[in-house]
Order: sequence, then structure tokens, then C-alpha cells
Amino acid sequence: MASLGDLERSVMEVLWSGDAALSANELRDALAMRDGESGRTVATTTVLTVLSRLERKGFVSRTREHRPHRYQALLSREEHTAELMHEVLDRSSDRDAALARFVGTVSDGEAATLRRLLDELVRR
Repeated sequence: MASLGDLERSVMEVLWSGDAALSANELRDALAMRDGESGRTVATTTVLTVLSRLERKGFVSRTREHRPHRYQALLSREEHTAELMHEVLDRSSDRDAALARFVGTVSDGEAATLRRLLDELVRR
């Protein structure tokens, strides 16, 4: 899975936090609101360039029926995170050791969640 640059991640965070497809101008405005304190403003053309890259990488889809085009995330934030975790595990030379190290670092609450999810998986 392709990695995300800072601005790509910011665009994805906006798309993940909403429930509707957005135009480049709407994304620009949402980014400005998020980054209001930093004084950072992003041009619409820059947002369009980032969206084009995200579309090529398979992160967003674009509706072309109407203008302006609207963009939405293809995967949820959770699906993206799970894919990243699988990618890292797949690159490990010792998957069991990597999983053991990960499990050894989780909190009690996270461990309880993992137990519950694994129990549900076994029961299927």
C-alpha cells in the first residue's frame, strides 16, 4: 500500500471524518479550518493535485457526472490502518516474533479487546 505524505494525510483525515463526498473547494475550506491556527492555506490547484495523486494510489474515487467533481475515500480509516499493519507484518522475517512484540506492548484494555475479537473469530 502506498504511503501518505503530510498533505495527503490531511486530505484523507477530512474525507474520513465526514460522511459525504467533497469537492476540491470544500476540501480546501475544511483544510483551512483545521489548520486555522497555523496560518497555512492551500490553493485549490494544490488540493486537486493531491486528490489526483490519491486517486492514482487508490485512496479516493472521483465522481465525474457533475461539476465540480466530488471525492470520497475508498477505504475507511480503520481499513487503511489494518492494511498498513498487514503490510508491516508481511515484510517481517519473523511474523510470530513481531506479533508477540506488538501484543506485549498493548494496554490492558487493548488486550481485552484483542481477546474478545479473537474469541468472536474462533466462534464463527
